[in-house]
Amino acid sequence: MAKIIVIGGGWSGCAAAIAAKKTGAEVRILERTDLLLGLGNVGGIMRNNGRFTAAEENICMGAGELFSLTDRCATHRNVDFPGHHHATFYNVILAEPQVRSLVKEMGIRTDFLTRAVDAVCEEGRLSAVKTAEGEYIEADVFIDCTGTTGPMGNCMEFGNGCSMCVLRCPAFGPRVSISEKAGGHDYYGKRADGTPGAFSGSVKLEKSSLSAEIVRQLEEKGTAIIPLPEELINESKLSAKVCRQYALRPFAENVILIDTGYAKMMTPYFPLEQLRTVPGFEHVRFVDPYAGGKGNSVRYMAVTERDAFMRVRGTKNLFCGGEKAGLYIGHTEAISTGTLAGHNAGRFARGQELLTLPESTAIGALLAYRKDDGGMITFAGDAFFAYMKEQGLYTTDREIIEKRIKQAGLTGVYNS
Repeated sequence: MAKIIVIGGGWSGCAAAIAAKKTGAEVRILERTDLLLGLGNVGGIMRNNGRFTAAEENICMGAGELFSLTDRCATHRNVDFPGHHHATFYNVILAEPQVRSLVKEMGIRTDFLTRAVDAVCEEGRLSAVKTAEGEYIEADVFIDCTGTTGPMGNCMEFGNGCSMCVLRCPAFGPRVSISEKAGGHDYYGKRADGTPGAFSGSVKLEKSSLSAEIVRQLEEKGTAIIPLPEELINESKLSAKVCRQYALRPFAENVILIDTGYAKMMTPYFPLEQLRTVPGFEHVRFVDPYAGGKGNSVRYMAVTERDAFMRVRGTKNLFCGGEKAGLYIGHTEAISTGTLAGHNAGRFARGQELLTLPESTAIGALLAYRKDDGGMITFAGDAFFAYMKEQGLYTTDREIIEKRIKQAGLTGVYNS
């Protein structure tokens, strides 16, 4: 039985592990913290705009497990908020334990508190990764899903300092790029002004610290929009956000909240003293990042070059998913790329032809798409969502999506 190691247990890593396991491989996840899902523990938005299309494509291709799980953990469905339609918000507090159970039930081993720091590689082929404890873990194929956020130095140099976010670098050690250690070439995304990386696009508030009226709106509607006084409007923060689909004037002119178990506030950071002057926020507390009054984590600092099979360029048996695989924003994007990486890792281990997804699918189009400015890409908005519409790829009609996947010969491919 082939052995496949997934490095990083975020949404892309879990998706990669599930897909690889379904090819018949023995799969092991190395996760440096004590939680799966990474940034998914403070995310919570699914199926908004083109993400609905991509989710249903994955389901038709046989990768429905994680989408079914977030649907089950939904706090609200079919919610519209500025620039976005038919969104599902999942409870980030409930999701991780359920993903952990799913992975375990599938027979996938997860090694928590295990940080990969180096790769043993000869002529582009990995034989093992080295952990911070000095252990060498061997496998036939590897998948880098380590993400692009951290270490602390990047947040210090290109952000406002360590924001004490859910990734918890000081406690569990910094992220290390295995793709770069193995001989791949990493690059970084840029903000509008050319600064490397971008701030994470939201902060989480303790819901009980908000006024009863705001909590009522969140729990009834899934979202609450509170206008800001003119002196607190700061449009400059829009250009610093990774989430370009939220870089719209309403997100500068209002406090826009989403119910994800916490109250997700759609801004990179907001000075606490100023926020507490807004009616209903007099006693507000940040949950993640704890320094959300000052800054946020800096992402897209270690994206790697890859081929159409999700294999890291310059390597033979290292694949990649999530932010590591491109300037992609969001959980749906992470699951989509991680699934293809895991499936192809399994195919590679068996000596089979690797799979590519055609541009007649939304996912295949995303993987092939490049912005002229080298900016971030998402199914949920900005230039790529406009491209989806132009190409007739965006739809919420499941029958059309099923037909599309069938015509591409991809129905159930991830179960084969």
